[in-house]
Amino acid sequence: MLPDISIFILTLNEEQNVDICLESVRDFDDVVVLDSFSSDKTVELAEAKGARVVQRKFDNWAAHQNWAMANIEFKHKWVFYLDADERMTPELQAEITAIAANEQEQRRGFSVGRTNYFMGRTITHCYPAVPIMRFFQPKYIRYERLVNPIALIDGETGHLSHRFLHYNFSKGLTEWFDKHNKYALSEAKEGLKALREQDPDVSLFSKDPALKRVALKNLALRLPGRPFVKFLYLYILRRGFLDGKAGFTYCILQSIYEYLIDLKMWELKRTEKGLPV
Repeated sequence: MLPDISIFILTLNEEQNVDICLESVRDFDDVVVLDSFSSDKTVELAEAKGARVVQRKFDNWAAHQNWAMANIEFKHKWVFYLDADERMTPELQAEITAIAANEQEQRRGFSVGRTNYFMGRTITHCYPAVPIMRFFQPKYIRYERLVNPIALIDGETGHLSHRFLHYNFSKGLTEWFDKHNKYALSEAKEGLKALREQDPDVSLFSKDPALKRVALKNLALRLPGRPFVKFLYLYILRRGFLDGKAGFTYCILQSIYEYLIDLKMWELKRTEKGLPV
């Protein structure tokens, strides 16, 4: 029996990943690829696998995803969202299929964890552990933030037991640096906005892990030496040292990313005052 679930995949020049990603969801009869006008063979490969391809120019994460939820006609009321560098697993597929088949299910969305790979091995300890909302009914979801958006569900939510696979470095370190250099600017804009808010963020005490994560990020913006603190948190408190060389390298990369955000916040402040960078 085919799962009564639609698959939603975002792409931009993902010819290296999209074929394998689509292969992992071959049992689903409605796979929609939202492509941002790729210049490689992404669209050709997706259509060859039977996916429906919709194209839209990317502006920012929240706007892009909100547009998709409002404008794409999914065949089924339940949708599972994957990026091209992610893979469905048989265990996760069985779990979400059972939920979709349950007519008594009252929850509107489910968060899910990731199994992450870097330098040829699984990163168990220092990779972000916060689950993300990926299985949902589109009419009940909306996204906020320019980058690393949070998904807000109008209704009760749950958490899936199984994880999907994530190959975050599948295109190599150069692509990772390029991507996170762009992310850092959006994070800097969000960071300045958060710093200028006078009221404490009550989301820090939210039961929603996505809202709590954003609140913690906003709180961390006020800490001195953030890049070093991030390294210590991941490598020592989260026991990244148990992930060997891959864990150490990943923790360093994350601290570099935080430093980039700090630099771009400084740059934005200077630019606002008409001062040279």
